[in-house]
Amino acid sequence: MISRRKLIATGLGVTAGMVTAGCNQKTTSGASWSQADPAATEASAAEVRVTVTPAAGAKKVSPLDQVVVAAEGGTLKDVSVAAGGKTIAGKLGDDQTWRSTGKLAYGKTYTVTVSVADSAGTLTEHKSSFSTVKPSGIASVTFQANALTALRAGGTYGVGLPVMVNFSKPVKNRAEAEKAMRVETTPAVEGRWRWIDARNAHWRPAKYWTPGTKISVKVNLFGQHLGQGVYGGANASTNFTIGPSRIAIADGRTHRMKVYIDGEMVRDIPISMGKGGTTRGANGQLIDFWTRSGPHVVLSREPTHRMTSASYGITDPKNPNYYDEVIKLCLRISYSGEYVHLADWNVPAHGNQNTSHGCINVGPAHARWFYDTFRLGDVVDVRNTPRQLELTDGVGDWTIPWEKW
Repeated sequence: MISRRKLIATGLGVTAGMVTAGCNQKTTSGASWSQADPAATEASAAEVRVTVTPAAGAKKVSPLDQVVVAAEGGTLKDVSVAAGGKTIAGKLGDDQTWRSTGKLAYGKTYTVTVSVADSAGTLTEHKSSFSTVKPSGIASVTFQANALTALRAGGTYGVGLPVMVNFSKPVKNRAEAEKAMRVETTPAVEGRWRWIDARNAHWRPAKYWTPGTKISVKVNLFGQHLGQGVYGGANASTNFTIGPSRIAIADGRTHRMKVYIDGEMVRDIPISMGKGGTTRGANGQLIDFWTRSGPHVVLSREPTHRMTSASYGITDPKNPNYYDEVIKLCLRISYSGEYVHLADWNVPAHGNQNTSHGCINVGPAHARWFYDTFRLGDVVDVRNTPRQLELTDGVGDWTIPWEKW
């Protein structure tokens, strides 16, 4: 019968001595063996020392930490690490050290139970416990094509689309968050992170992507302390590919929009942009009618969209700037309401005069071609207007010079 003996606690783990019984007896062959001295036998027996990491009683252990169990002077027979009925997987290595392979969870108390055999084969048991950190909040991440649209894994996007990671909770410890976020590209290209606000981080290269670039994003968020007691939730990953280079340059002085595909100009479109000037909205807010200068990125494609001046404060139908219309063939380029869209009522102004409320007006044939050709992430670079696109008014990443990114 296997006997169990109490282990003597030490600073590192537990120890057990081996006890051997003996007698002095004459054999039929005349040989004899002497009764062993119990004290001498105890002293000569190998000491069994069990070490467990995390240490017994440890608090606020990171769930990324590995549980490690080793025995000196004995052999591990069984190791169990469990909390709430759930056991953490692990394996015994060639060095006779057990290491966990499964993940710990937040806010749990784990009991480590170790069965170890000494040199005589006697089993003893060691138990200890530790507790993992309990977050004040857990943050998840989503990948975005822009603030209006989630990124489609495996999708194809334009050369102006940065990597965009959105956190469900504000991130105080941004340096730690960046260590958890990895971007890999084929072909390789240098890029940098910039925090747009406390919950949104963007990564972009110095120039627009090279067509055909493949982008892989991994966020190893679990276990990362993001600050103020908030920790990362599940890890996440995605990937996307860059399609052809489609860049439209809209000029407020010439009233033309030149379209380049893979570097070749394929279309020269007469347009009408924002007429300029200011007025006051219903609440006294100042409203202007300039199209913003700077590289815009296509945010959405809508066959029809209801546009109304009430969305930015002009609510009186008697106001000459009031409108409420359903517009066709709309490509949105800013959150504040700039679109490239069909404006068949305004054809005489196209190529001659800026008369819109801020959108880029295009005639029927050109509007259809442009709508059918441009996709999310493609670039509409507006030039020669007195107001600049802000970083947060759409995907304004390319308005920031690389040296300041």
